[in-house]
Amino acid sequence: MELGDEVKSGQVVAKLDPREIELALYRAESQLRQTEAQLGIDGIRVKEPPADEQISSVRMAIANRDDAQAQLRRAQRLRSQNLLSQADMDTAETKVKVTEANYQSAVENVQSLKATLQERRHALTLAQKKLNDTTIRSSIAGQISERLVQQGEFIRENTPVVCIVQMNPLKVKTAIQERHAGLVRPSLPVEFSVESAPGEKFAGKVAYVSPAVDQTTRTFPVEVLVDNSNRRLKPGFFAKGVIFTHRDENVMAVPEDAVSTLAGVSNVYVIEQGKIRQQAVSLGEHVGNLIELLGGLKGNELLASSNLTMLATGVRVKVAGAGSADLPPRASRPPTGDSVADGKEGGQP
Repeated sequence: MELGDEVKSGQVVAKLDPREIELALYRAESQLRQTEAQLGIDGIRVKEPPADEQISSVRMAIANRDDAQAQLRRAQRLRSQNLLSQADMDTAETKVKVTEANYQSAVENVQSLKATLQERRHALTLAQKKLNDTTIRSSIAGQISERLVQQGEFIRENTPVVCIVQMNPLKVKTAIQERHAGLVRPSLPVEFSVESAPGEKFAGKVAYVSPAVDQTTRTFPVEVLVDNSNRRLKPGFFAKGVIFTHRDENVMAVPEDAVSTLAGVSNVYVIEQGKIRQQAVSLGEHVGNLIELLGGLKGNELLASSNLTMLATGVRVKVAGAGSADLPPRASRPPTGDSVADGKEGGQP
């Protein structure tokens, strides 16, 4: 796989030499078969070991113990009739103790084999997993952003081989000041821009809001999901945008062509009885080609919207048509944002 290649979820992105791991798998399988044979199972038709008393080694120990106990009973009868010496009697008693100890040892050995059986089954499963892991597959759909190894290179376990970024959807990560904690919530619309597309706006929605505030920055993290099906955005872009927290109704706005801003002061030119009156205004949100008016006009004025650089208070003008003067419309204001923050847009590897 090369830089920029598209990959699907589950697609093979690299393969490792499996020979050493295959040998480890064969060894683990052989050890398991050996333990199964000692327990009298084949691992295919019979997978679970039988009860301890049904294992051959335990059965033999039981038979030896029972035989010794029977011999002891005969020795006791003969001894009661003075037909057996005390030495032979002691030998019979000792044999019973030895066979009982052998029986207990056989049971403990079988229990140890059963524990070893589970351990070797897990070892075989782990060896099989390591063999499967020699084929490295992508866990997500995306594009390769970085190739970290080359063909023929020797690598160790847990070594990254490629970096894959998810292209759609993307996640914008930002931080909001704590004073806006009561306003920001999931599903709020977001609008932002990036340097690679000047003048273009991208939309998204708040997906996740952190419940805690960072003690150093006094901000709380927010994550925004953005549809990127057209691949216009790249993971790692810096973004600047607004979270729209509420909608104001019956807001007065004017066309941006009717506003002149110089040295931070915004003015409009009101037409009254054929003469111009320059009026300072306070501006709010800028949405589309309309600018919100916070103050300075009543809403029934006639405004000039062309040749503003040639106008001043007292200049006579003639209204040529609707294209040269406009009434400031009263309309429903588009959603406005109460917070703006720079954010870094990032994809999931």
